[in-house]
Amino acid sequence: MPLVTARAGADSKWLEEDITATMRSSAAYEMTSGDIGRARGFVREFLATGQSLHAWTVSGRAMDIAQLVVSELATNVCKYAPGPCLLDVESDGAMLGITMWDSGAVLPSPSPADPTRIGQHGLELVLAVCQSFELRREAVGKRVSVQIALQDSTDRPPADQTA
Repeated sequence: MPLVTARAGADSKWLEEDITATMRSSAAYEMTSGDIGRARGFVREFLATGQSLHAWTVSGRAMDIAQLVVSELATNVCKYAPGPCLLDVESDGAMLGITMWDSGAVLPSPSPADPTRIGQHGLELVLAVCQSFELRREAVGKRVSVQIALQDSTDRPPADQTA
């Protein structure tokens, strides 16, 4: 929602607009295998809308990471907690928040390092590319929330990951 602030200077009067364009959107899925691609498309469309409506700068890398993260989270829901799933996205143009709720009671945890293991690297990937990761048990199910930077930066601090 835009915020407009009127300010008066000492010698002259002027109007300054501070535009804060935070967008939020949600989608619900039954989380079948086809819904994984639909969830990726939902996030891609959300970011594209932010770019066109609010002139967000979204790097190609951030667009790819957002879709990868949603794909990994949705795949975990599909495999381990099939059924209803809610996907919430929110951004102010600098950070993208992705929250996924599902009805499964088991909290995911990264597998121990094993270079010979095939598969089950999804959570490790999510932890590696997100600026924050939070896992919460709910009255029914669980909620996974992540934050992704929308612009590339070489001076960003390491990820803050809590579970």
